[in-house]
Amino acid sequence: MSAPPIDRTLLAGVLAGSPLPAGYRFELLRRDDIGALVAHLDRWYPDVGVGAASGFLRRGFYDREVLLADGPDAPDRNAIVVIVRCGERIAGMIACEREPEALALYGRLAVVAPEHRGAGLGLHAIAAIERIGRALGMGLVYGMATLKIPHTQRAFERLGWRLIGIVPGYDREFVGSGAVRRIYEAVYAKVLAACHELQHPDRQHMTPRTLQLFELLFATTDNEVDRVAEPLG
Repeated sequence: MSAPPIDRTLLAGVLAGSPLPAGYRFELLRRDDIGALVAHLDRWYPDVGVGAASGFLRRGFYDREVLLADGPDAPDRNAIVVIVRCGERIAGMIACEREPEALALYGRLAVVAPEHRGAGLGLHAIAAIERIGRALGMGLVYGMATLKIPHTQRAFERLGWRLIGIVPGYDREFVGSGAVRRIYEAVYAKVLAACHELQHPDRQHMTPRTLQLFELLFATTDNEVDRVAEPLG
């Protein structure tokens, strides 16, 4: 069964109840904020312009695909963009995309302004993605972390998301020389569905190499659904 249209009132309530350090707040993106957000992203995170998230630098992407707080009813829109405000300034953003047929939520992007790094916003952003997934009735949330630096990997792991693999060459980023290369990324996920909704695979139907990886990734929690975790503060 496919998911119903996203309820913006429900989403606003989830964001209002999501914890952040003092002075910060989450807001669903509004039309008037698109231009400023695009300019910030281009400055804060140049890799955005050469990879899978390059659409976030084009206003047309928001007009066509993103569910806006003050936009028209759009039952077919599944892209959600949340900004982090500090006072009236944009201090960061989160983007996620619902996959309505799979009932899954993909955490596409989380970016924090350089002057606000160190405040723990990235950790709170990942926790907010999970809260959104639960509120929307998703069975799984997942996202990717660059292997350039360990910060995002640590945030996922601290919040109980599970490393489920490493994807070679999925996306592109700038490397030290300034060239653009295809990169490796770690894939993290958290199961939100109840235990009885999971059909565990028959080990007899896996090749030895697949079974070896499966046991490495899932043996210790094979019968448990991942628990809720929230950042402190």
